[in-house]
Amino acid sequence: MEGDSEDVYDLFSGYDSYREYSSGLSDISSGLGDSSLDEEENEGSSSLQQSSSSANKANEENSAEPAICEMCGIVGTRGTFFSKTKRFCNVSCSRSYSSNSKKASILARLQGKPPTRKAKVLHKASWSAKIKAFLNSQSTGQPVDGTPTGQDALALGFDWGKYITEGNFEAAPVTCFRHVPLCDQWDDIVEGIKVESLNTDAVLPSRVYWISSVVKIAGYKALLQYEGFEEDSSHNYWCNLGTVEIHPIGWCAVNSKILVPPQSILSKFTDWREYLMKKLVGSHTIPADFHVKMAESFRCPFRQGMRLEAVDKMKMSRMRSAVVDTVIGGRMRLLYEDGEKNDDFWCHMTSPLIHPVGWARKVGHNIKPPDLKRFEMSSHPTFRKVYCDAVPHLFKQMRVAYPEGTWFEEGMKLEAVDPLNLGNICVATVCKILLDGYLMVGFDSAPSADGSEWFCYHASSPSIFPVGFCHQYDIELTQPPGYTKETFSWDEYLEKTGSKAAPARLFNHDCPNHGFEPGMKLEAVDLMEPRLICVATITRVVQRLLRINFDGWDVEYDQWVDCESPDIYPVGWCELLGYQLQPPVEDEPKEEPKPKEVKKKKKAAFGKRKKKNPQGKKSDKKTRSTDSTKNISNQLLEEPKHDPANKHVMEVVPSTSAGKNSVDLVPADLEMEDSSSSRENMCNPKSEEGEIIAVQIKEEEMEVCELEQVKNQDMKKEIKEEEEVEL
Repeated sequence: MEGDSEDVYDLFSGYDSYREYSSGLSDISSGLGDSSLDEEENEGSSSLQQSSSSANKANEENSAEPAICEMCGIVGTRGTFFSKTKRFCNVSCSRSYSSNSKKASILARLQGKPPTRKAKVLHKASWSAKIKAFLNSQSTGQPVDGTPTGQDALALGFDWGKYITEGNFEAAPVTCFRHVPLCDQWDDIVEGIKVESLNTDAVLPSRVYWISSVVKIAGYKALLQYEGFEEDSSHNYWCNLGTVEIHPIGWCAVNSKILVPPQSILSKFTDWREYLMKKLVGSHTIPADFHVKMAESFRCPFRQGMRLEAVDKMKMSRMRSAVVDTVIGGRMRLLYEDGEKNDDFWCHMTSPLIHPVGWARKVGHNIKPPDLKRFEMSSHPTFRKVYCDAVPHLFKQMRVAYPEGTWFEEGMKLEAVDPLNLGNICVATVCKILLDGYLMVGFDSAPSADGSEWFCYHASSPSIFPVGFCHQYDIELTQPPGYTKETFSWDEYLEKTGSKAAPARLFNHDCPNHGFEPGMKLEAVDLMEPRLICVATITRVVQRLLRINFDGWDVEYDQWVDCESPDIYPVGWCELLGYQLQPPVEDEPKEEPKPKEVKKKKKAAFGKRKKKNPQGKKSDKKTRSTDSTKNISNQLLEEPKHDPANKHVMEVVPSTSAGKNSVDLVPADLEMEDSSSSRENMCNPKSEEGEIIAVQIKEEEMEVCELEQVKNQDMKKEIKEEEEVEL
């Protein structure tokens, strides 16, 4: 009975038992840290210790055993591996591992080992390091320093949870995407399952956990509710189920973690053990190997430095030689060998736009010849690692076609998605027949005599359709020049061009039960700028075709994609991989028209330009020359005080400036506010070179008739003075 009470105390009393628990845990963690450090320091000397005869004999016996390269993850036999320790497949991996290259140990990540001192240096990389940190911390539950997770990561990117909650949107299930991690096991993730999640409502200095229920699922994201808040949804929060914060029931007990209720409801129940037992009996949780399988699914056979052939993004009708630069979640950044330093191309490893080296020559496709005069890319770090060509089995294998009877012929008409405007399905023509079932398709809406606008499609491609497909499913068809929607008819067009339609049996009519529906949210690649992944919505489903709209963008930017396209991902995929997600474009607020400002009448300025300082120095802004002030004052005082054209009355006001003999001259009929502002302006004049020091006089507004009288009087006076001079 006493043993049972101790277990209850350790698991559920939380705040009282935490000090005793954490002290013991710190001893364990410090021991792990020392052992890992010792292992790292003794790494170089371990090969010397293997020189004994017994060790050599054991190595010979185990040479046929399978081994995994600790750097790249390649599987082989110990006899073919490099060095005496047989830890690496070649000398390149050994040097990369020992010199802290940009990739951490895959084997250590999969086994859940704590990061060594060397591994911590690797997290200086940008988004590629985030996935490494995520995989590294699956079993320990401790995030690597500087790696944001869960709620902290929301500040760095788009908040899917808030977006879905406010709009009451539905996300496409993970099972719809056949190329993403855990798509086969996601049917087990349903609403109502229990998990052990990070307790963010705790004041303890270390990470503690609590039981949560899944309220709603949106892709990889889930809305969780802490047990005990059943009647209060204000504490519900969104979390990515693939992060280190989510674990199956029992994980805390296995890994010596404590379950602590949120502080907001700590006093709600006196016996938390009994409460949890009632909640957990008969409930389901995520699989125990959930994170292990997810980590394994992230492994990609492509590595940095592999050469392949990719479509030329500047000229879609040909291929170019490229090198793999970066791999993240199956998406690859390729660098063209004959391009600039930033001349890259993004695609998925299963994309039909990439092929092994030699593919273009094999099928008869055009490929850009190498430019031997260019050496800009030779200094790029990726090209210094070029060591092999990607083997053919790494690429997606197209379905072999065995046609009976008629096959595609040059000049046949069909309908196809325009690769340069993916929202349009156009009238197209088979322009050239390649080997292995590939076709060069031209678009009648933009004909090109030199074939620069052609595009290579496979006969089984889901992006080409038989004649009449758009009419059958009420899709707008882009007509050739000179035709409109009302005037275009396939029968008349075929007769006019003297061509025939490609037989419908030659096209891919398979339509899997994909599960996509209009209105579902997902993350989609902008194929016009494939490095960008954006928040998107499925607006229409036609057989296996999906029309994708990027949230916040006009329909002219929509794209048609296949239901099995590797360029669409479930909600939360970017957060899981640490990839930047482009948020929806918000409408710019309409600016209300501002009232027109009434232009004030300019005030008359009197004075003379200040002389240039002979020493080339500027005077202080708060002082002015006494002599300059006297000259201005005398000049103004000599003017008639009652000029009929300017009805001004002058009075002398003592100045508060630094000059002893300086005075300010202002109209006597000004209001107090204007007078005070004028004094301030006079006391703090600008004395920059070339500026005018002046006394501003406010003019009285005069009627037109009065102005005419003044002008007439002045003219009469001038005429009279001229006559007197002549006499």
